[in-house]
Amino acid sequence: MSYQAQQRIKRLLDVSIALVLLILTAPVLAAAVLLIRVQLGGPVFFVQERTGRWQRPFRIIKLRTMTDERDTNGELLPDGVRCRGVGRLLRKLSVDELPQLVNVLRGDLSLVGPRPLLPRYDPWYKERERIRFDVRPGITGLAQVGGRNGVPWDERLGYDVEYVTSWSLRLDLVILARTVGKVLRGSGVATDPAADMLDLDKERQLSWVRS
Repeated sequence: MSYQAQQRIKRLLDVSIALVLLILTAPVLAAAVLLIRVQLGGPVFFVQERTGRWQRPFRIIKLRTMTDERDTNGELLPDGVRCRGVGRLLRKLSVDELPQLVNVLRGDLSLVGPRPLLPRYDPWYKERERIRFDVRPGITGLAQVGGRNGVPWDERLGYDVEYVTSWSLRLDLVILARTVGKVLRGSGVATDPAADMLDLDKERQLSWVRS
């Protein structure tokens, strides 16, 4: 089967699975929205700009899981402090990720692909790492099922390169199956990613200064 034919099947699977999941999880989403409204107030959704395919920006949608608590200087408190109660529960169960299925239907995301990152990281990718922009970003990916929290960015982005260069429908199905397993076990969820690893721009700045 040609690469183009496999890509068409991938898109068909993305839309079909995303639509079915949105229908099946509608009661869960409704309950989550109510809990967020009661405990955290509005807004219920967290919307943030990310860099997508061909480096085009798009707005990713998630359920809000953190408060807006700040310190005496007006700076936001660490994610681990602001994410608690219902927010921590939603992250542990990965329920906060469900609204991204709307991004899949819109064509911003695929179910599987390199995770979309912040636009401020765009200048900091190495040339080979930019291959990640040749495909749609994903809700899950090889880095999420193959790596672990806190791995260096070189390794994490290396998974993205490996995914793009060795992509097949079979690989997508393997990643999806492993993702389901991780979700059911509640493993690999970081409440405060910044506590485990530096942001890409900060890590690269630091490594370049050292070199």
